[in-house]
Amino acid sequence: MAWPDRHSLLPFLSWLPRQSRASVGRDLLVGLSGAILALPQSIAYALIAGLPPEYGLYAAIVPVLVACLWGSSWHLICGPTAAISIVLYTSVSPLAVPASADYITLILLLTLLAGIFQWLLGMLRFGALVNFVSHSVVLGFTLGAAVVIALGQLPNLMGLDLPNQATALGSLGLLLQHLGDLDRPSLLLGLGTLALGVGFKLLAPRWPGLLLSLVLGALAVWLLPGLFGQVRLVSAFAGHLPPLSPLPLDLELVLRLLPSAVAVGMLGLVTSLSIARSLSARSEQLLDANQEVRAQGLSNIVGAFFSGYLSSGSFTRSGLSYEAGARSPLAGVFSALWVALFAVAGAGLIAHIPIPAMAGSILLICWGLVDHRAIRALFRVSRAEFAVMSLTFFATLLLELQTAIYAGVLASLFFYLKRTSQPRVQYSREGDEDILRVGGSIFFGASHYLQVRMQRCHGAKLVIDARQINFIDYSGVAMLHQEARRLRRQGGSLTLRRARASVIEELRKLEGTEQCPIRFED
Repeated sequence: MAWPDRHSLLPFLSWLPRQSRASVGRDLLVGLSGAILALPQSIAYALIAGLPPEYGLYAAIVPVLVACLWGSSWHLICGPTAAISIVLYTSVSPLAVPASADYITLILLLTLLAGIFQWLLGMLRFGALVNFVSHSVVLGFTLGAAVVIALGQLPNLMGLDLPNQATALGSLGLLLQHLGDLDRPSLLLGLGTLALGVGFKLLAPRWPGLLLSLVLGALAVWLLPGLFGQVRLVSAFAGHLPPLSPLPLDLELVLRLLPSAVAVGMLGLVTSLSIARSLSARSEQLLDANQEVRAQGLSNIVGAFFSGYLSSGSFTRSGLSYEAGARSPLAGVFSALWVALFAVAGAGLIAHIPIPAMAGSILLICWGLVDHRAIRALFRVSRAEFAVMSLTFFATLLLELQTAIYAGVLASLFFYLKRTSQPRVQYSREGDEDILRVGGSIFFGASHYLQVRMQRCHGAKLVIDARQINFIDYSGVAMLHQEARRLRRQGGSLTLRRARASVIEELRKLEGTEQCPIRFED
């Protein structure tokens, strides 16, 4: 038995020694921008999950460190998210009073179970799940998520305090109802921050534009209290490092939480892998999906013991990491360390950041997430794939975010099965033989189509050029045997020419080598 090498156990050793002073400095600034964005978001998501606000900070420290160091993506940043927080609240609130000690224990125990489930999937090399998320689904999901996040930030941009909605359509409807209540100074400050961010991006792309625009927005509120005195700021908090949380391994509780843990664990994986694949396509990075799945599981297992509730990939923070020019996962590591530092010593500084300014920065991130060039190229190359992208996009707007991913994956599988169920078949006749050249595998979805094409041949001797048949399942084997016997009754024969050894072996299994009614030729 071969022992795993150190890069398998400690994958960060493969990229950490290659970092330079310049790349580390860049990642340090990117991590600072991410931490400033993560702090208020994490507090808000903890409240959505029914937890005290400090538990959002805990979820943005230890789980992020583990996921970045043991993961594969350069830019994926994990942490608490809105979708996960909502699912956790609906799963655990019937069992305990939100924010109570029992409730916190149940949330952390569910996190541990979900992490174990994710880690086991990674050890079983279930990272192939990402292969079912086609590029068209990723494009549609990215576009839809950008719109959903932007709509969610518009109330903050306008100085409105509106409850979160499950869908983008609900958020838009509620926003339109309260347009008359918008706060003009907040809107002015938010749009000004957005304009500053665009200016930095165009004129000084190497500068940390998002961070500078937030600092300038905070300075504007401080220097012009007469104009911006009523603008909402990030809530003050008393922070400290994540405490250890012993978890009860009560079998009854484990069995009760297990279904929810599996569901929310799968949701976190699909979301994280979708984000990681989207960003890896933009950065031309080769993603190791199995390693990423294991890292997600490990981050939640370790995080649960350090009071961090379930985390998954965040589109907003991951998009910031990519747009700000992160050079390695070290940006995520620095982000977690910055959050820890601010939680202990800088809570007062964070409380000076105006919420409309942060909303303007997030809108700029959303715009950068959309891959306009790839969408135009997809429309030119494949209308079917463009339809999948559009379906995923509209599902993201009309349904909950996680449901939209599933809808896109199902649509991709439908078009794939439709395409593979009709393999390319070329007909020719040579002497007294009808020849069919089959370009594709013969499986349950394609066997009927091929059988119809075979029965349209008028000659008794039928030859299938099988060199491009890579795979055949039981339905295909049974169909070919049936057609071979039909042709034999008519005084003819069915011959497979240049078939692969694996295909021949499967065909001979049904009735044995001696009784096989199909002939084989090299």
